[in-house]
Amino acid sequence: MANEFAYKNRIADALLLRKLQGKGAVLIEGPKWCGKTTTALQLAKSALLLGKKDILDKSKELIEFNSSLLLQGDTPRLLDEWQTIPALWDAVRSEVDERHLFEQFILTGSSVLPDASETIHSGTGRIGHILMRPMSLYESGDSTGMVSLADLFAGNKLGTCRNTLTMSDICYLICRGGWPQATLLSGDVALDQAFDYFESVVTKDIIRVDGVRRDSERAKMIMRSYARNQGHQIPYTTICLDIKSNDSLSINDDTVADYVEALRKLFVVEDMPAWNPNLRSKTSIRTSHNRYFVDPSIAAAALGVSPKDLEYDPKTCGMFFESLVVRDLRVMADALLGEVYHYRDSNGLECDTVLHLRNGQYALIEIKLGGVTKIAEGAASLNALADELDFSKMPKPSFSMIITAVGDYAYQRKEDGIFVVPIGCLKP
Repeated sequence: MANEFAYKNRIADALLLRKLQGKGAVLIEGPKWCGKTTTALQLAKSALLLGKKDILDKSKELIEFNSSLLLQGDTPRLLDEWQTIPALWDAVRSEVDERHLFEQFILTGSSVLPDASETIHSGTGRIGHILMRPMSLYESGDSTGMVSLADLFAGNKLGTCRNTLTMSDICYLICRGGWPQATLLSGDVALDQAFDYFESVVTKDIIRVDGVRRDSERAKMIMRSYARNQGHQIPYTTICLDIKSNDSLSINDDTVADYVEALRKLFVVEDMPAWNPNLRSKTSIRTSHNRYFVDPSIAAAALGVSPKDLEYDPKTCGMFFESLVVRDLRVMADALLGEVYHYRDSNGLECDTVLHLRNGQYALIEIKLGGVTKIAEGAASLNALADELDFSKMPKPSFSMIITAVGDYAYQRKEDGIFVVPIGCLKP
């Protein structure tokens, strides 16, 4: 049932196939417009598309009469936007139990699982999960993919890898985002997609996600504050003060918490947890999450930032570029069976990202726009953190890396072995 247009391969393709081989059903979650349905349709042999109103209305009637009728069809059968009929969850779980077969159902949804009160069973052991995000630069075809993270974890040497992306390109790609439809367009038309997404979230989705009536202007204020503070460990009190300072309106912690939770349910925000390694010293590690959107273009749309704005403001560009790299690393980490963390301690020592794999391997990664001075700063941070780690209680990092926005080549520093890799060269 593959779509007719030229499909761009996704990292989630292999993840979905692998999950289906060991589960009766697999749930693909993630933000709207990130390509969940299109990816599912590459493997699905039949589909129930509940995003279409006429099909949804008929299906709501059938679920009361005989839920198994909605599950009949060639397998794997796609149940798109299944959460519009929460009872489907238990129906799928029961059907999987009865059939005793793998690769039966693919479920997709753009909001988190319903409350436990709406379902009987969690689906543990029967239904696998995949979190899908907007496209990385490698998936959208904007990265050459000449530097493989998997190869570096395997200890392979870095070959000659030339970067073709300029700073102007990077600024455009930040604002365009990884929305599949945007990658098929160009210029301002492609940039429009993120603004359309933002408007949809604040005017419709933030209410539909759980039926709670929320104000679109408040949603905009909170998302603007999130954008101004992306990449930082800030409490809700700071967001309240930031809103009061920039939007001249007051808001309290509970209101911010409610709106942020709604955005989390929609997979609009995805904060980054802290890494907790074994240290030689007794330094206190800060455990708060770093604030991020699932895609940097959401922050750009929230603040009305254009590619030219980023080009003329290196400090702001650096913050947005970090968000772009975090998105790409998260997508690639899924392919490597890993997670992405940040590190910061009470002495101010920090590492932008730590890519930690299921097998215990990890890499320390700093993110810099580029330039000799910034690369030297990144290397100093990476070396300082490595000196703090207690290798009698944990393995050494597989490698350390500085990911840059620009630079003619990817290379390895002779003085400390740190890789310097432009984002336009990277793949899983």
